[in-house]
Amino acid sequence: MSANEPNRRLSNPENNRTIMATWERFLSGQAPAPNALRCLIDDSWRRCLEVQVDPSRQQAPSPVNEATLTSLQHQHRELLTAGKQVMAMARDFLAETETIMILTDPAGMILSVEGDPRALGAAEDIHLIAGSNWSEQICGTNAIGTALSVGLPVQIHAAEHFCEGIKQWTCSAAVIRDPYDGRIVGAVDVSGLGKTFGPHSLALAVTTAGRIESQLAKLEMDFRYQLLERGMAKMASPTDGIIICDRRGYPIKVNERAATALSARGINFDFKNTTQIPSLRMGVFASSTRVDAPAWLRTDWVEPIMEAGERIGSLLTIPGLPQSGVTAHFSRKEQAAKAVLSTDIRGFAGIVGKSQVLTQAVQKAKLLAKTNVPVLLLGETGVGKENFAQGIHQAGPTADHPFVAVNCGGLSKDLLASELFGYCEGAFTGARRGGMVGKVEAATGGTLFLDELGEMPLELQPHFLRVLEEGEIYRIGETTPRKISIKLIAATNKNLRDAVAEGRFRMDLFYRVSVTSIHIPPLRERQEDIRTLVEHFLRKFAEQYGATVKQVQPEVISALESYAWPGNVRELRNVIESMFLLNDGPSLGCDDLPAEIGLPITTDGMKAGERSSATKGSLEDSGLEFIRETIETYRGNLTLVARHLGIAKSTLYIKLKKYGLDQVVDSVRGPGR
Repeated sequence: MSANEPNRRLSNPENNRTIMATWERFLSGQAPAPNALRCLIDDSWRRCLEVQVDPSRQQAPSPVNEATLTSLQHQHRELLTAGKQVMAMARDFLAETETIMILTDPAGMILSVEGDPRALGAAEDIHLIAGSNWSEQICGTNAIGTALSVGLPVQIHAAEHFCEGIKQWTCSAAVIRDPYDGRIVGAVDVSGLGKTFGPHSLALAVTTAGRIESQLAKLEMDFRYQLLERGMAKMASPTDGIIICDRRGYPIKVNERAATALSARGINFDFKNTTQIPSLRMGVFASSTRVDAPAWLRTDWVEPIMEAGERIGSLLTIPGLPQSGVTAHFSRKEQAAKAVLSTDIRGFAGIVGKSQVLTQAVQKAKLLAKTNVPVLLLGETGVGKENFAQGIHQAGPTADHPFVAVNCGGLSKDLLASELFGYCEGAFTGARRGGMVGKVEAATGGTLFLDELGEMPLELQPHFLRVLEEGEIYRIGETTPRKISIKLIAATNKNLRDAVAEGRFRMDLFYRVSVTSIHIPPLRERQEDIRTLVEHFLRKFAEQYGATVKQVQPEVISALESYAWPGNVRELRNVIESMFLLNDGPSLGCDDLPAEIGLPITTDGMKAGERSSATKGSLEDSGLEFIRETIETYRGNLTLVARHLGIAKSTLYIKLKKYGLDQVVDSVRGPGR
């Protein structure tokens, strides 16, 4: 057999007589002669023998009744909608060709048939009609069933069919895949009597399958826009975490409080890797067996999102935990205060600290603000990359023009594309009248800030590279470019060079966005700024909450300076805010510190913060001892340990790994646990 033989998909009609003789020997138990069959046919015939397909079968089973067919068509209505236009066209372009076009579900059940009336009559004789099942397990080797079995385009001609009554037909089929996850959702087939054989029929099937997949992608985007339109009104909740999930149970949009609300309840939910919630799958995506909701998901948190009487997604509302100790005066002002807190002081004035490493970064940013070259901000989560971006914008010639920020990690590929490039009116069902201006176009004349650049899907990167190189964009659905002029500032906490080496980020885009870069130091590298930051936040919170400025005890500063701050300035701000709100007195002490930062009283009766600077290095050890004791108290139950320490379980895992406390957990749990 030739090297290309296993992959050959087209039949050779000249071999028909040889293949027929081979089929007769095959059924009598003789092995096919070398090169007598394509590998595709040989494998399929063997599968047919294994499942005991009747080779003398003259036609497919009788079609299901009308009610069952209607139910199947309703179940696969999106596939039928996506194929409606091409199936309607088949009536015209297949006229006088003695061929028909067939659309099936993933099990091989025919949903729709169109084509030449003469071929339709012949097809009815073998039940090649709507409602009949043409899977390989029932009808043997045939283009529909075999394509669905192997997941590839195939052509089956005449004698290559396994069942006797079908051998006068020639068929070409290609599978249709869900553009979202690649699963097979159906097949399209072009069939006719043997004399209609031609290689073009396989090309037609493949092209038609591709067009249907494109329509499915468009329908999916329509659903997502409808979901967002229905759910966005609730995304701005000042207290609750909000998650919008699609019909597959995947989150497609979350608000800024979602992660905090989940972590506060000890729930580990990975937004970056789009954790699926199987119990929220619906319609054709629902599991055939019962799927229980996760233990953490309460039924009263789930609200169906409806469109035209049909559920198109789910809205999850995770209530924010109440903050005990906060006065009613603060509760009434909470929404306004949070809104103010979310808007930092613009410009470099919002960057607080005088350490040498921070000052050097700010000086470099001020110099680059005067240029129009792209700037890449490098730094860990929470170091203040957007503050630097705002500073560069305000200190440069773009200050009087828009500053537009886009988080590349917060949206799916399709939604990020429309967010960046916008779309024209009529680009898809449900598109806004007049279309939508994308963020790139909205930033024209000003600054576009792309946060989490390393999360930009690989498929979108060449399109964005063209924007930078050509200075123009195409809205989705448009063919005329629009000129743009922007200053680009990008930020990432990833190592983009590693991403380039691993094929997750384009090298040409990397060099385009990293013309200049600024490393923003983590808080642990500028501990001398902690006191200044604490005093800054206390003044800020006093003004925004309408309260008196609180003082902070020296031992608190010592404890804060000894902490590693994995969440950097953002974590420090959150800690100070929590301490401020939960203390009604004039000053903050060690008792107000969160458990992971607060230190126990030692055996010598002194608080850790009262030790001399010479012993300051042991503060962290005392804190680790407190964690160790908590692990022992709760016998290694990390959920209870995290709750007692007042930290997220994910943060606890980081500490266990960093300080080698995993062994403590294993020892208190005992063997076999």
